[in-house]
Amino acid sequence: MDRSTFLGGSVVGVLIRLTILSIVVGIVLSALGITPDNFFYQINVLLRRIYDLGFGAVESVLGYFILGAMVVVPIWFISRLLKTMRGPDDAAPPPR
Repeated sequence: MDRSTFLGGSVVGVLIRLTILSIVVGIVLSALGITPDNFFYQINVLLRRIYDLGFGAVESVLGYFILGAMVVVPIWFISRLLKTMRGPDDAAPPPR
C-alpha cells in the first residue's frame, strides 16, 4: 500500500482539505460556544460520570444482594435446622 492510497490522495491535497475542514468545524464549534478548554473539561466530566455509573451499578447490585440475603439466608438456615432436627429416620427412602 502506498502513501497516496492510504491518505486518499496526494499529501498536499489531503493537508489542504484537512486544513479547510478544520477551520470550518472550528468556526461552527466556536459559534456554539465550545472552546478547547471547555471541550476537554466536558470529556473529563463524561468519563468521570461513566466511571461513577459503573461503581453505582456495583453498589446497586450489592444492595440487592444484601436485601435478598436478609430473607434467603435465614430461611435457608431454618430449613437446615429443621432437616437436622428431623434426623435420618424421617428422611425419604433412597430412590431405586
